[in-house]
Amino acid sequence: MKSEPVLPEAVPENSWSLFPSGESLLIIEVAGSDRVEQNRRARAFAARVAAAQLDFVIDIAPAMTTVGIHYAPSRVPLPHETHAPYDALAKVVAGLLESASEAQPESARVVEIPVCYGGEHGPDLEEVARSCGLATGEIIALHSDSLVDVMLLGFAPGHPYIGMFDKRLSPARRATPRTAVAPGSIGLANRQTVIYPMALPGGWNLIGRTPCRMFDPSRETPCLMNAGDRIRFMPITPEQFQAYESASRYAGAAR
Repeated sequence: MKSEPVLPEAVPENSWSLFPSGESLLIIEVAGSDRVEQNRRARAFAARVAAAQLDFVIDIAPAMTTVGIHYAPSRVPLPHETHAPYDALAKVVAGLLESASEAQPESARVVEIPVCYGGEHGPDLEEVARSCGLATGEIIALHSDSLVDVMLLGFAPGHPYIGMFDKRLSPARRATPRTAVAPGSIGLANRQTVIYPMALPGGWNLIGRTPCRMFDPSRETPCLMNAGDRIRFMPITPEQFQAYESASRYAGAAR
């Protein structure tokens, strides 16, 4: 019999719900209209479940507005009222989320990322400015004046999705993706930015490039950013870009 979604009782109506996906995955879906707030709550929920140290939970995977909880059905304790591992797990998770609903977010690390905007490093900057009805300087100012969240890492190791920017920074993705994008390239689309950690195909509008190494397996922590970090972009000149790039394993400034 198909399990019905578990909806919250002790928190605002429709703020989250639980769904099964297959036989060993539970999905937490965070509702709302503010993507940044949804993302922060998803990360907070993932942290709350992780802190419970449930021995039948195999992995916890937070995404943009959802959290995937992979579990071992045979290890889930079954109360007398149910014989379904998912139902038992959903009850446990619902209790954890209700207790986490008033939790305050932890202080986030701020990472400053230097960016050389436009020119050979940002070949789409002028096209983006036209599509947004702004001058290139306004695009740069809006992009670099914002303190934004790393919402998740995905697509490739160390590849961050960062947002949400000012509503004026809402160009669509390119109709034809590039087959290769240089490492460190800054992509912009739909109020979000990505940073390519290595040469990859991609359809984001390239507005600049950073000399920071987003992923370096030789570092103790290979990924420069973590979900939940706050990012500020700093405009630099082409000459500064070259100087930064020549510094071995330049990794940005965190505080």
